[in-house]
Amino acid sequence: MKVQERTGAGNHRVPSPAQSAGERLPTVTRERKPALAALAVLLILVGALGATVLVLRAGNRVEVAKLTHDVEAGQAIKSTDVTSVMVADDDAINYIKWDELGTVEKSLRAKSALYHGSLLVGEMFTGEKGTPAGKAVVGLSLKDGQYPAGIKAGDTVTVYRAGDKNGSSSSSSSSGSQSGTAGSTGSSGSGVIVDRATVSSAASPDASTISSGNLAVSLLVDNADAAALSQAASAGEAVVVMVPSHNG
Repeated sequence: MKVQERTGAGNHRVPSPAQSAGERLPTVTRERKPALAALAVLLILVGALGATVLVLRAGNRVEVAKLTHDVEAGQAIKSTDVTSVMVADDDAINYIKWDELGTVEKSLRAKSALYHGSLLVGEMFTGEKGTPAGKAVVGLSLKDGQYPAGIKAGDTVTVYRAGDKNGSSSSSSSSGSQSGTAGSTGSSGSGVIVDRATVSSAASPDASTISSGNLAVSLLVDNADAAALSQAASAGEAVVVMVPSHNG
């Protein structure tokens, strides 16, 4: 009887703490992957390096020249035609640096028409002083009243035809059949011959020009305008008017 009671009592004993701990589920150990950790660190370093390079490049800026006015082909750049701006330095672009502008003004000319807002690069200019492609230089001997006072090389002008009213009818009848449009322009007594031309040279006034009132001027014009301008100049009908060097 006592043995059974002891046995039954043993069945209802509370397990000790040591026994409870031994019955816990085993924990799963995490598998470490050192290769992935190293790759993550490498990507972080590469990203940081790239950001550093971009910041340094953005901070490496240079002062270059930017056009504020249009410039005709064959014309030299003037200090009044440009302003300075800061841009990111790039060895692949041959910028005209601001401190190089003096050399460009003295010795280089535009290869073609340049426009307001353009950043100047070396490829836009040439040291050759010959006539640019598609252009012609026409010489005029202008009488007093056919040119503005103070005209000089680099000025932009418009050339009008101002025919002799007394001789316009005879000029038209004698040359109308040969000169076509030019003859009809001459008969009307006025008209634009060249909308925009650049003064290549203008003789300085001397004793001979002051006494005669004539001034020798050379204009850089498009090839298409050269014939009409030469005809008007030979007839003494060309009138030169100075206009702004840029539109607007």
